[in-house]
Amino acid sequence: MAIELWWLLVLPLFFALGWIAARIDIRHLVRESRALPRSYFHGLNFLLNEQPDKAIEAFLEAAKVDPETVELHFTLGSLFRRRGETDRAIRIHKNLVERDMESGRLSDEQRVQALSELGQDYLKAGLLDRAEEIFIKLRGTSRDEDALKALLEIYQQEKEWARAIAIAGELGSHGDHLWHNEIAEFHCELAANELMHGHNAATREHLEQAINANRKCIRATILQGDLAWSENDTEGAIAAWTRVEAQNAVYLALVADKLMQAHRKAGRTEQGLQLLRAYLERHSSLDLLDVVVSAEMEAGGPEAAYQCVRDELRRNPTLIGLDKLLEAQIYIAPPERRPDLELMKNLIHAHTRRVARYRCDNCGFKARQFYWRCPACGGWETYPPRRTEEFDLAP
Repeated sequence: MAIELWWLLVLPLFFALGWIAARIDIRHLVRESRALPRSYFHGLNFLLNEQPDKAIEAFLEAAKVDPETVELHFTLGSLFRRRGETDRAIRIHKNLVERDMESGRLSDEQRVQALSELGQDYLKAGLLDRAEEIFIKLRGTSRDEDALKALLEIYQQEKEWARAIAIAGELGSHGDHLWHNEIAEFHCELAANELMHGHNAATREHLEQAINANRKCIRATILQGDLAWSENDTEGAIAAWTRVEAQNAVYLALVADKLMQAHRKAGRTEQGLQLLRAYLERHSSLDLLDVVVSAEMEAGGPEAAYQCVRDELRRNPTLIGLDKLLEAQIYIAPPERRPDLELMKNLIHAHTRRVARYRCDNCGFKARQFYWRCPACGGWETYPPRRTEEFDLAP
């Protein structure tokens, strides 16, 4: 009975203490909320209602009332950068950095954040030299990984491939991404540049490093064939280019014409044409079809080209294939039929322009030109030589 009576006396005391603590917290919150300008709450309301323009105006007004509101400045700068108003974002973040240099009122984390945000502003604005300077300063801080990724993007934009390789190597110790594919592509960029200037030894060295980084690098295989071709090693070039089928048959379109030239040089034109026909039968491709039709036209004339397109169109009906069929048919048609065929071809060609673009596997970016690196998302080998129509027809 004594224990139960003790609990009866203590429980009301606990309730009383809890009530007092709650009252103190509520008064503290009310006091803090009254200290904030009304425009701050208006800005939050606009953000919640997805009205960024009005939110920015409200936050600007709040910043005028209380210029020491650091987090509010970060919010404003981020909003401006997302809207593409990088000049205004730069002014806000630069003002924070300069004020800290004068007064030293920012915490260490706020100081690093302000520099990081300013670097992102410069990067978005294309001021790469200024962005690079800031991100180098951020090395070794809490934003080290972000700084490395930003520097990697800068060096890729500036085509500073050797520096990009060094940064990607450091990023290998951060997170799960090993950056092997990117490092291989950077070496391929260096190899392509050396090959263009006739520096075959340097080209070979970079290609070896690319394959060491990524043994499945298709581009390195293609460049090995290009290097052999530049050294008049026709058989070596053919051997390299034919390896592309085992790596990724989609990229055969990039080496088909080269293979045909190499077989012609070796005096094996018919063998080269048979190889391309076999590729087309096994791996349907509109770009590959284009090369095969040109080779058929040169070897057997318009009738052979027409038969080739007709057979492929029966296997894989496409608008682009029909366009090529009409083009081949114009050559073999009687003169009185050619105007009608040309009219049909022009009508179809107007539609094929929309479905004849390349598309990134990663982000869906479309363009008429092939890229090893997607201009939109920056992915390497995510932009295969396949037309949009082929994506649409694929299961």
